[in-house]
Amino acid sequence: MNLLQSETSPYLLQHANNPVHWMPWGEQAFKKALAENKPVLVSIGYSSCHWCHVMEHESFENEETATLMNNLFINIKVDREEYPDIDHMYMDAVQAMTGSGGWPLNVFLTPDKKPFYGGTYFPPVRAHGRASWKEVLMNVSQYFTQNRNDVDQQAFKLVEHLKQVSSSDAFKMVETKGSEEFQYPADICQKINEKILANADKEDGGFGNAPKFPSTFSIKFLLDHYTLFNNQDSLQQALLSLDKMMMGGIYDQLGGGFARYSTDKFWIAPHFEKMLYDNALLIEVYAIAFSITKNLKYKAIVDETIAWLLREMTSEEFGFYSAIDADSEGVEGKFYTWGAEELKTILQDDYTWFASYYQIEDNGNWEHTNILYTTYEHVGNLSIEHKTKLQALHQVLFEHRKKRIRPITDDKILLGWNALMNKALTIASTYLQNEAYLDLAKKNMNFLMRAFESDRHLLYHTYKKGTAKIPAYADDLAYTIDALICLGTATADVSFLLKANEIMKFVDRYYVEDGNPMYSFTNTQFSQVEINKKEIYDGALPSTNSVLCKVLKQLAYIFQHDEWNQKSNDMLFAMNEYLQKHPLSFARWCSELQKNTSQFKEVCIVGPDAKKIFLQFNTKKYYANVLFITTHKEEDIASLKGKYQVGENLIYVCKDFTCLEPFRDINSAFVEI
Repeated sequence: MNLLQSETSPYLLQHANNPVHWMPWGEQAFKKALAENKPVLVSIGYSSCHWCHVMEHESFENEETATLMNNLFINIKVDREEYPDIDHMYMDAVQAMTGSGGWPLNVFLTPDKKPFYGGTYFPPVRAHGRASWKEVLMNVSQYFTQNRNDVDQQAFKLVEHLKQVSSSDAFKMVETKGSEEFQYPADICQKINEKILANADKEDGGFGNAPKFPSTFSIKFLLDHYTLFNNQDSLQQALLSLDKMMMGGIYDQLGGGFARYSTDKFWIAPHFEKMLYDNALLIEVYAIAFSITKNLKYKAIVDETIAWLLREMTSEEFGFYSAIDADSEGVEGKFYTWGAEELKTILQDDYTWFASYYQIEDNGNWEHTNILYTTYEHVGNLSIEHKTKLQALHQVLFEHRKKRIRPITDDKILLGWNALMNKALTIASTYLQNEAYLDLAKKNMNFLMRAFESDRHLLYHTYKKGTAKIPAYADDLAYTIDALICLGTATADVSFLLKANEIMKFVDRYYVEDGNPMYSFTNTQFSQVEINKKEIYDGALPSTNSVLCKVLKQLAYIFQHDEWNQKSNDMLFAMNEYLQKHPLSFARWCSELQKNTSQFKEVCIVGPDAKKIFLQFNTKKYYANVLFITTHKEEDIASLKGKYQVGENLIYVCKDFTCLEPFRDINSAFVEI
């Protein structure tokens, strides 16, 4: 019997009618495997994963294949977004066994949860050197039955190997006790910047070759580097990347919002799924680009993407949904692409001009259909009259597109991804001077603190239809702390800062083990797999520990926590060698190092007009340092204590917990920053 009908994950519910006897992750499945002496198949994916849909249709919906799976295995379906700790463990195992990974992730376990074989997508029939799924099932079952001792030994050795790799990462190998005296080389930021630029695509933006991901952390490093060191090459590459993405097919030219990545180096053909976290990170860097350049095209992208968020990704409670699928009607990208004849019928006399602007071809510019994308040449030659015309045609096609069958929306609400978007909205509100975005961020944060609250675990990880569950992971809490600090500053509401401090204390208590300077991914009271990963790589999402390194430093300044300042320094010191060797893999860390090795200052603004002065700071120039404010006397925040003077607006510029005499003029303060 398929047991997924009562689950809340849209991905699991997609599989609820499969003839496979799927079970959700839990001890019930492993007890059943032990009782029946069967291996366990754990199949991991997510709702907007194209190849997950393909394998479901080809194999999991097939009665004959399902019968084979049901007879030979205990079958578990996992949404990787619900249980990232499980995904981490078994993805690392499959990568160790095969040298590659991806989704769908299909891994075979012993009844005690140890992996012994796995892979990603398997076709229904042998093809391209890949065994068929049925062959894999029969061979694995036979090997498990006939070689049980070998299976157990191999699984044990694999897990021990993964533990060893985990414990010998950069943060374990480097002694941190010397971090107080350690001095970074004076030119370290310039050398990291040079390495990042050396890997940059100078013609088409981004980094490396296809497939291309937005690489927002590297772009932000370059924007920060320009701000701190006035390096024009850094700014040029960052803006080139942003321009190419916004003109490409990776950006929804009609409805706003970015797809997850481009399959080609030109940003033309994306995998069409739209993820909340990608759009949060992109809103942030486009808002920063607008702050630096004042170019309205970057503001337009922020506004259009937030409009998409409000229209398609926001619940009635002001929570943000997780993703929109790439597929509709079983075809990838069908919702977003156009046939030439269809466009001719809709646009009539305007077709020729529109087709030229968006590279439309009669036989299609991608897989016999057309993706809308444009070029510098066409954008640069766009007159005011043509801009108005383009907007009108966009609206015509957008209304026509609304009649199509929509891709499925994954409507689960994840704490961490919401926190990323919350911070993005706050940053957008500041740099675009849009109070509505700040209001949306406050409503979202109030919802998160209410809906995700947990007596035992402080906060939960996921929420849907009134039910929150699964203790929050360290990335959930790290991103939430970061968002709270940002929101507390923009609103001058210290309650957000106090909540951030509370959550950081919780992380310090329940996500630390073995005296390691890095934090564990999973609450130590909630262990589901043998390896509690300490996440350090900046991938599609910022690594948990790079964000914790940042917020520890901020909270240390705000609340005068010397030990948190030292903890942040220790974490960064432990990563030093890796950042210099592989900056693209640790770009979020590199931004933190860059701030710590530059003339980094903390700025505290106190007084009745503190919010107004804060906005002046951020419109005068893009501001990368710690900045916090209050509009009234505040005794609960150590760094604000004693600084308020009735009727006065004061700007304190501080370095290493020591402040200069307060400034009353913003221009004078800028001289010291």
